[in-house]
Amino acid sequence: MLANEQVQDGLCWRCDNEVVLKELSQWYLRITDYSDQLLDGHSQLGEWPERVLALQKNWIGKSHGARAKFQVDGSSDEIEIFTTRPDTLFGVTFVTIAAQHPLAAKLCKGDSVSKLEEIKKLVALKKGNDANPEKNGFFTGSYAVHPLTGEKVPVWVGDFVVMDYGTGAVMAVPAHDERDFEFAKKYNLPIKLVIQRDGEKLSEPLEAAYTDSGILVNSAQFSNSASEAAKMAIASELEMQGKGKATIQFRLRDWGISRQRYWGNPVPVIYCTDCGPQMVPEKDLPVTLPKDIEFLGVTGNPLEKHPTYKHAPCPKCNKPATRETDTMDTFVESSWYYARFTDPTNDKAPFNKAAADKWLPVDCYIGGVEHACMHLLYSRFFHKVLRDWGYLSGDEPFKRLLTQGMVIKDGAKMSKSKGNVVTPASIIEKFGADTARLFSLFAAPPEKDLDWNDKGVEGCFRFAGRVWRLFQTFHTTLATTQELPPNELPDDLLTVRRKTHWMIAKMTEEIETHKYNTAISAAMELVNEVYSLMDKSIKSFETPAGKAVVYEAVKNLILCLAPFTPHLCEELWAEMGHKSMVSTAAWPAHDPKMLVASSITLVVQVNGKKRALIAMPAGVSETEVRKTVEAHADVQRFVAGQPIKKFIYVQKNNLVSIVV
Repeated sequence: MLANEQVQDGLCWRCDNEVVLKELSQWYLRITDYSDQLLDGHSQLGEWPERVLALQKNWIGKSHGARAKFQVDGSSDEIEIFTTRPDTLFGVTFVTIAAQHPLAAKLCKGDSVSKLEEIKKLVALKKGNDANPEKNGFFTGSYAVHPLTGEKVPVWVGDFVVMDYGTGAVMAVPAHDERDFEFAKKYNLPIKLVIQRDGEKLSEPLEAAYTDSGILVNSAQFSNSASEAAKMAIASELEMQGKGKATIQFRLRDWGISRQRYWGNPVPVIYCTDCGPQMVPEKDLPVTLPKDIEFLGVTGNPLEKHPTYKHAPCPKCNKPATRETDTMDTFVESSWYYARFTDPTNDKAPFNKAAADKWLPVDCYIGGVEHACMHLLYSRFFHKVLRDWGYLSGDEPFKRLLTQGMVIKDGAKMSKSKGNVVTPASIIEKFGADTARLFSLFAAPPEKDLDWNDKGVEGCFRFAGRVWRLFQTFHTTLATTQELPPNELPDDLLTVRRKTHWMIAKMTEEIETHKYNTAISAAMELVNEVYSLMDKSIKSFETPAGKAVVYEAVKNLILCLAPFTPHLCEELWAEMGHKSMVSTAAWPAHDPKMLVASSITLVVQVNGKKRALIAMPAGVSETEVRKTVEAHADVQRFVAGQPIKKFIYVQKNNLVSIVV
């Protein structure tokens, strides 16, 4: 962990009042030590959504570039900048620094001193409100010396430059950076072209910044070089002259975990006036929070006001000392809980490595995409640290990630603040818990946003009713029949049996890949198939073979629907005579032979229009298909003796296309 001192002032972004933040001693976790590992680990996360990986990649923000030193004219001070485009170095026409830059006050001359205070307030205001994208700044009155040309360039303060990234200073190349171009146009600053399109000359003055790569111009000995090659060449020149070097920059910053509040893990540090900060010895861990805490009437951190918690002896000299009253960010606790789950009753250690190795990595982790750059990144960081300390094995905690979508109603995210919340109680009271569950899983794939639709809820309620009525129609049969259907079945019963095994195979595959909406659709298809045969001839199910077919169909329907409508399926399972619960029953297996059709129906098109449906045995050769199709009466009628120019047989779609 690291300590850091911070002082900041400005305007409150909510009320515009001036604020001054007191000096705070903050504790950090050095997540930046793992920046490269967190990026490289993405190659092992092939079953993570690309969107999450992209968010993490951008958050870590690895940039290859160079650092360059611009010496302040007439001073020994230097302004160091980081740039990802050292190939544009000769196009620098001014330098822009952040209002909080350590040299800002020193460089400001004359009336620019008062402007600095004004822009500090503007920057503080913008931190909470980015609605105004306009860039503002002023000339400090000072100049910096270009590291390679020796030219003097003016130093400006800009409200768009921040201390949180890079060095708090940028070299402004308005010809090749959109932000610098906008700023230069606003303040009438020079724009110098140093990159041309390869094989095409850009006309000046530029109407917009040219930000692509190309061929260098106006760049001394580097002119006529390709910009990509020039990046390394110019970085090497900077290093040779002692004015900079090639480097890598990360956007990621160390993780500030200090919180001035009661809840959260205590920071195990004791401050001694003689020995300095001391870590609490392992034998005295864990540090526990007091339970007799007072909240009412207490401002700030209540641990500061507790009569005994703050006082502890120094672990080194045993003199009276004070305990750290900051507690850790709650993300610290949630970053490794998955490992604790592997050994939850262990009272000697967080977890046993053998138990963790048995269960980890997590096969599938489900969470919102909003956690991409917080919880999920922190968990990956914790896993790598615990691996390096010997507590865990492997490089990554979660093999597969599913990020669920949001519930949308009336075009907006469902939330109390928007007043568009549909409470579970209102759905359960009218339709039951199974309907609420079924609709939530059927309305959209889990990774997509779900549009709440009252008609869709009613549709799922009707489907559950169809399943119930189907069961009641065959109640006696389902409570007594247990035989498997015979091998030889009439076509109508064989169709139902094939659909049953297709449903089992389909739902198994779709549930394993979290495609719950299409899994439910498969169950609906089987129900429709049974009802269709009932409408044609319910007597088909009154024969011994029919009873066996309907028993197999409904039994497997209940087993497969149980994860989606557990209350309904438990009730029907019990009515079938089972003594145990359906939730404890084995998942059904399909018969692969039932998925192979004995016959196919060819769709025949003549000149793009459907003209015939022809039943043929499955597996028939293309030669036999053509012979049968050309001899068919409907086909001959539309071909009308004309020569066939093309005969196309698409076997996987059972489609024949004839062109005459």
